[in-house]
Amino acid sequence: MTIQLKVIKPSVNNMSVRVFVRAAGLDFEESDVYGQTRTPEFAARNPSFLTPMIEEPGLPKGTLWESCAIMQYLANKHGLTKFYPADPARRAMIDSAMFYLVGTLYPLVARATYPTLKFPQYPGEVGASDADEKSKQAAADAARDAIAGPLEVFGTFYVGDQNFIGGDYPSIADIRLAATLEFLAAIDYPLPDWAKKYIGRMEATLGPAYAEPAADVRGYIGWVRSQ
Repeated sequence: MTIQLKVIKPSVNNMSVRVFVRAAGLDFEESDVYGQTRTPEFAARNPSFLTPMIEEPGLPKGTLWESCAIMQYLANKHGLTKFYPADPARRAMIDSAMFYLVGTLYPLVARATYPTLKFPQYPGEVGASDADEKSKQAAADAARDAIAGPLEVFGTFYVGDQNFIGGDYPSIADIRLAATLEFLAAIDYPLPDWAKKYIGRMEATLGPAYAEPAADVRGYIGWVRSQ
């Protein structure tokens, strides 16, 4: 059955699933829903308004969003242990890396890059408040400075002396991490050497499955920076 995948192409959250379905060789149909996520039709299927989203009749509600959950589900459904190991200990490390990313690293990346990317910021954040521009810039700078800590954790603990978090082959956590790192180009963030080599290994290993979705993110960043 063809997976119906709804995406917004400039987003690295969306890029993660776009890379995964290509790398896994799954049968999917991709639709760009930019500007459509707040419509009544979309909201009826997805009240969170979030992408990426997949639609499959077998899902309890027919739809599923959140990039990590989608990759976990598809890996489980199709027995893709190359991307999501069956061994409980190895799988726990993949899960830990993804939870640490979405809970710790990505919020910092969002605060640091969204102002430059012209993405709406989250309610309660300084960037979404009526604070003056100096205060908003100070908040973005503080987030940028804080990125180094979680990045070091990924470099020394999750990746370490392996090629990938998954070992010799990229896992779903690697796909999520590499996609996240793409946004840092928007603010000229100086990636550590391990991260530069890591992204290079990801693209070399996954080939067009990585390069095609990455090109959409990189193209958007280039456009924003040209304005």
